[in-house]
Amino acid sequence: MHFSSVIHILGLLLMFLAIAMLLPIAFSFYYGDGDYQALLISAGITLVFGFVTYKVTRFAQDLRPKEGFAIVTFGWLSFSLFGCLPFLLSGAIPSFTDAFFETMSGFTTTGASILSDIEELPHGILFWRSLTHWIGGMGIIVLSLAILPFLGIGGMQLFKAEVPGPVADKLTPRITETAKILWGVYVLISAAEVVLLWLGGMDLFESLCHTFGTMATGGFSTRNASIGSYGSAYIDYVVIFFMILAGTNFALHYRFIKGDFRAYFRSQEFLFFLSIIGIAAVIIGIDTFSHHYKDVPLTLQKTLFQVVALLTTTGYGTADYEQWSFTSQFVLFVLMFLGGCAGSTGGGMKIMRIHLLVKFVFSEITRLLHPHAVKPVRIGPNAIPRDVVSNVLGFFITFMLLFILGVLVMSALGLDMATSFGAVAATINNIGPGLGGVGPTDNYAGIPLVGKWVLAFLMLVGRLEVFTVIILFSPSYWRK
Repeated sequence: MHFSSVIHILGLLLMFLAIAMLLPIAFSFYYGDGDYQALLISAGITLVFGFVTYKVTRFAQDLRPKEGFAIVTFGWLSFSLFGCLPFLLSGAIPSFTDAFFETMSGFTTTGASILSDIEELPHGILFWRSLTHWIGGMGIIVLSLAILPFLGIGGMQLFKAEVPGPVADKLTPRITETAKILWGVYVLISAAEVVLLWLGGMDLFESLCHTFGTMATGGFSTRNASIGSYGSAYIDYVVIFFMILAGTNFALHYRFIKGDFRAYFRSQEFLFFLSIIGIAAVIIGIDTFSHHYKDVPLTLQKTLFQVVALLTTTGYGTADYEQWSFTSQFVLFVLMFLGGCAGSTGGGMKIMRIHLLVKFVFSEITRLLHPHAVKPVRIGPNAIPRDVVSNVLGFFITFMLLFILGVLVMSALGLDMATSFGAVAATINNIGPGLGGVGPTDNYAGIPLVGKWVLAFLMLVGRLEVFTVIILFSPSYWRK
């Protein structure tokens, strides 16, 4: 392990974080809230620490997978540790555990909050809270690869360790160019949503914050009642559209922008993604129409929003789905685990993995019926390598074991079963709102202190695709 290289790059990442902390100051001055001092001090502390660690260490250009996993995992931990300073120094969140939880929730785009009254926070802090989503959405390391070209040497190790999905999709031979393209598409689509929300009645501040939450599939809002507080069908459908875009592989967006207008419809994963949205919306729509809304346009608006919000792991809300029937709640709970497409900003297990698992099951059934048949797992015309299928199976088993262990721990801490299931599902899948005591109208303030650290760990594991974090607990990883 080249510890010096790891610390060297972490120092660079912290210097970038310090610069990002300065952005909310403009809103602090504009609204006259006075929280700019906390942001300035936080940026100063982060910058000094990052600069010192950068200067006293040396970077070795030949990064290996070992360094890649360490840099990615400790990079996210460092961002969460220093990123919580504005909350602490401003007094917005005086508890270190709560501030770290909120920041980890932001950077991992989970959207689980300990805040009871969001609207009382100063605008600079609120903007920083939402900005953590946007930075974490496309990825801290992917951003670093885009703006720090020399990391392109060995950068693929970092890219693979962070980018969600069973296979990292390189758009160009040079990984730095791929990172720039992904972030360029991310910024372009974000700008489009800001404009549309602005036209819908939000001011610039709210448009930016809600765009950050949408494009990162995070879910932090500036309102206590989330998107539902606006009571606007226009805003709901704009957010639905961009949540779907955020939950789609960004490589498809790039190909579409480049003129390949059929790129989406050639993607089996994207079509499967849309099918899940349609089937879930029909099932829940029929149920909620029968028992709640009695109005077709309103039913479609409320149902489609919650289906897309939970499937893409955004977590925004326009309705209290805990008031819906058990059938609807169960469908939504299943959607929490599916997540967005590979290469999207969504959390969960990813549609590609679910698609592969379904194909694998049918392949095994065929093998039982025809033992001598050669039946590879295919997605469209492409045969999927056996090692990728094995990786997906290992991921699924590990993911579900962590989920079960998480539920056992939360239950042991005194939480009821619904809250335990809901809290663990919502954090490991990077969703935010869950069930029971952490439902769409509740928050995580009442979770025991140990429970908050456990859930924060699950957020990190879920965002970094499980193995990137779990491998650090293997003794063989640390051996020479």
